Amino acid sequence: MSGRAVISGSARGRRIGTLVAGLVLATGLIAGCGGSSGAAARSSAPSSLGKVTTGADGVQQVTLQTEDDYVFTPDHFTVAPGKVRLTVHNVAKEMTHNFTFSAGGGPAAISAKIPILAPGQQQTIDFTVQQPGAYRFECSFHVQLGQVGTMTVTG
Repeated sequence: MSGRAVISGSARGRRIGTLVAGLVLATGLIAGCGGSSGAAARSSAPSSLGKVTTGADGVQQVTLQTEDDYVFTPDHFTVAPGKVRLTVHNVAKEMTHNFTFSAGGGPAAISAKIPILAPGQQQTIDFTVQQPGAYRFECSFHVQLGQVGTMTVTG
């Protein structure tokens, strides 16, 4: 004999079953840890985010926020045709973001954009929309990570 232990088929099956169960449990724990931090961060966001209000001047106003988690909060909002004033507040501790409407991502081009937002900064842009439909927006730095959203213009 070579000095290696011989494991019977049923013992080998139990070992594999134990190993698989351990891997499933570890994966669940890791996923649980990752998911809770983002949810906790978003739950602390002001409830006014994404709510469209109309100022005394008739301009629709909405505020979005971005953090270190590669998302816009909220990632969608709805306006009526007309003037829009959009504020993006970067509450991230580390990440720099931007805001732009995606080229070809809507029924009409919107050239208004925020070129760069360092952590803690906010910026406001004004633009006019007339054509109803869905307009995709993004952080062009993190679009490949899913930092996108949609502005819907009602008809």
